[in-house]
Amino acid sequence: MGAVARWLPTPLMKVSALTHVGAAAALAQPALWPWALGAVVANHAVLATCSLTPRSHWLGSNWTRLPPAAMRARGIAITIDDGPDPEVTPQVLEQLESRHARATFFCVGTQVQRHPELAREIVRRGHAIENHSQHHLHSFSLRGPARIRCEVAEAQDAIARAAGVTPRFFRAPAGLRNPMLQPVLAEFPLQLASWTRRGFDTVNRDADDVLRKLSRDLCAGDILLLHDGHAARTARGVPLILEVLPRLLQQIRDTGLLTMTLAQAQDQQSASGH
Repeated sequence: MGAVARWLPTPLMKVSALTHVGAAAALAQPALWPWALGAVVANHAVLATCSLTPRSHWLGSNWTRLPPAAMRARGIAITIDDGPDPEVTPQVLEQLESRHARATFFCVGTQVQRHPELAREIVRRGHAIENHSQHHLHSFSLRGPARIRCEVAEAQDAIARAAGVTPRFFRAPAGLRNPMLQPVLAEFPLQLASWTRRGFDTVNRDADDVLRKLSRDLCAGDILLLHDGHAARTARGVPLILEVLPRLLQQIRDTGLLTMTLAQAQDQQSASGH
């Protein structure tokens, strides 16, 4: 585990804390109860909205685009979630290698434990493997700090044991989280990452539509999301990512962009002195 990073609450979290302190103080004055209750309800509504917005920055640092140094280098990141999958991931790796492309795989801890050889192969081929929680719980954003920490820590350990590398990024299941995630990530430390665009390729069976969504206004700094695990299937039964990825990589090349992992982008930013 890396050094514990200092967790700094965002302005929203500071306001939230002050709101609850003020509401507690108002308990001594019954005339203020309706106002205190209204303030707390409004505060929780804002927190819930932010928790259900994967690209929100209000709860803490969240990569929705690559940092400036990577953008100057014409970098773009392809991120691939929910694997490794024994059927799909090897084919994805072949497609990436044939086009000299690099990707970031956000892997589920239990999948890594089932298929450790695939986790090692991802790293061996020059890609990054990052933390996507241990069990990919649909209720992840409803969990308390102890369970969130367990999900992050177990996946961190599973990936390190199987692949021999320590993840530096975390992506919440479905991108949904709550205010208790950020202090946990600071403990490891891990950088939260979401995306610039996604094609909903776990439910969308139209490869052309998924490609359009991902490649719309394609530019340096984009973080794109695909899935090797839980991938939807085309009418011919082909996992969506296998239909979309080759064409997406060609568009990236035609646009003069360079694929890089999130870790490479982070290293470039650090080397630039920012």
